[in-house]
Amino acid sequence: MRITKRTNIAIRVLMFCGTNPGRMVTKTEIAERCNTSESHLAQVINKLAQLGYLHTQRGRHGGVTLGREMSQITVGEVFRAIEANTPVAECFADIDNTCPLIDACRLRLALVDAVEAFYDHLDQITLEALVCNNEALFTLFSSPPCLKRA
Repeated sequence: MRITKRTNIAIRVLMFCGTNPGRMVTKTEIAERCNTSESHLAQVINKLAQLGYLHTQRGRHGGVTLGREMSQITVGEVFRAIEANTPVAECFADIDNTCPLIDACRLRLALVDAVEAFYDHLDQITLEALVCNNEALFTLFSSPPCLKRA
């Protein structure tokens, strides 16, 4: 199974916010540290805020913070929410399904079971488990040192 870029970015955003508790982080900071464009990021942040995973604040001192405790956010829940309209295979698509095997194919049933097992496993992993005591992550997401101007 392959996750979409949007879901990948969503998890990165949540992890970044998790490594920066107690402060508003900016879209620019997240884009720089998570190696993504601000336009993709804006869409993902908006969706995560709608779903209650993030709290957003506009204005000069605005930014984003987690909308829930890290222990209350599971990877499976986030994946399901973001991937909700992404079919695993053509036969799962409501539109554009041209598979001639649809009425006889047993693979679809196997895929349904496999996808559910995938999400069930990810339901056991919290954002807290991804972030806490992950020094390498904190190092990657830490702010760059101030640069001296000549």
